[in-house]
Amino acid sequence: MSDTQTPVTESFDSLGLSPAIMRGVNEAGFSVPSPIQIEAIPAVLEGHDLIGQAHTGTGKTAAFGLPAMSRMNRQGGVQMLVIAPTRELANQVSDELFKLGRFAGVRTVTVYGGQSSMRQLDLIGRGAHVVVATPGRLLDLLSSGRLKDFNPATVVLDEADEMLDMGFLEDIQEIFKYLPTQRQTLLFSATMPPPIRNLADRILVDPVSIKITAEETTNKDIAQQYYVIEEHERDDAMLRLIDSLNPYRSIVFCRTKKEVDRLSMMLVAKGYPAKGLHGDMEQRSREEVIRGFRGGSLEILVATDVAARGLDVKDVSHVFNYHIPFDPESYVHRIGRTGRAGKKGIAITLVTPLEFKELQRIKKIVGTDIKHELIPTLGEIKKANSQKLVHEILHAKLHDEAQAVLNALEEEQDLSQVTLKLISLLIDKQEVAGPDRIGVSPARLEKMLAAFQRHGGRGGGRHPGGSKGGYRRRPGGGGHRRRPGGGHRPNH
Repeated sequence: MSDTQTPVTESFDSLGLSPAIMRGVNEAGFSVPSPIQIEAIPAVLEGHDLIGQAHTGTGKTAAFGLPAMSRMNRQGGVQMLVIAPTRELANQVSDELFKLGRFAGVRTVTVYGGQSSMRQLDLIGRGAHVVVATPGRLLDLLSSGRLKDFNPATVVLDEADEMLDMGFLEDIQEIFKYLPTQRQTLLFSATMPPPIRNLADRILVDPVSIKITAEETTNKDIAQQYYVIEEHERDDAMLRLIDSLNPYRSIVFCRTKKEVDRLSMMLVAKGYPAKGLHGDMEQRSREEVIRGFRGGSLEILVATDVAARGLDVKDVSHVFNYHIPFDPESYVHRIGRTGRAGKKGIAITLVTPLEFKELQRIKKIVGTDIKHELIPTLGEIKKANSQKLVHEILHAKLHDEAQAVLNALEEEQDLSQVTLKLISLLIDKQEVAGPDRIGVSPARLEKMLAAFQRHGGRGGGRHPGGSKGGYRRRPGGGGHRRRPGGGHRPNH
């Protein structure tokens, strides 16, 4: 297997997709193919088996879906099988393939546990061209003989390393015993641990190998920042940053399910529209949370890595790492939820002095620039809020009833007192809680970094993030308690 070279291309038109599939591409608003799409689409169209090593958010679904659907004749039952590790990812892949293939008449069915298998079999029997399935339910249908005449010409393993982590490797090996030997097999994985490499050697024939590098994976549209805090300051830091940055739609990543539950409940208690997402939740609850997050009624999603793996939600403005990820691959997976479709995004990581060395290791391996910032003080937030309030008052729309209310107030009190009281009411609604200062001071951070370098640490640069000047403090803004569903686009 040898890595392919990236050809020069500027649009999907030059990749050889069918006219009906190209209509789906244009309707979806895609213009410039991603690196994985540039390399994978021609290889799949030519009928090659393929190994694609790329992280979530790089456009993998379109990379295999567009060419596979272009090759379909849409006769003779299911022609494409996609195996995904989670129900959420299976639903997302199925939805995207349907949207991209609808003008070509491609029908998709999603197969997973927790739903009626009879209903799923009935939908397949009515003429599905694409089946997107989780391993457990798919193996159950195949081994019981209920999925008859199942001969997909193209089989896709999506997020193969995640299937390994979730214990599905034996199921995958068993599933392939029921699949036709004459097939095109496409395997996508963010990493290639030995068990996945061995699996690829068994199920693929002379595959084309594509690897998207760290530089291509870490989106340049994502501004990456970190804040050094004490362990007991994590909650205060999260609240202050949310108030300061006023994210449009954000994901907060936690390490454990217990932490997800605790943090999401804390945010809700403080007045933020937040909910948790993890593997122990019932399927109906999980789907409800994802639907609310996509639709805009939910602005903050608190999730574990596994629960959010493959989650593709547009317009995520901020990603927060409540704890530093366990490894560089997880870091890239997490921050890839923002900065999509040419839009800017911000990825923020909270680290303690003890975790600082690990952050530098991630920074070095990923090959990215993560800048240090200082959490705004209470005074800075209030000052920024006052400036914002002046702007909002000067540009506020005048209502017809306003004059009548003002006349009534003037009969009771002096106009200046009325004005001050109205402004005070608005300031009360912008209340910002927490201590004045949060996080490690610049002076202490300098000493910590100097000690780190003396002991052989390799952080690069004189200051964290590679900057050679002083530390920048994140300017305040927003600061108000959030309102569920305010100003979001409707679900699509």
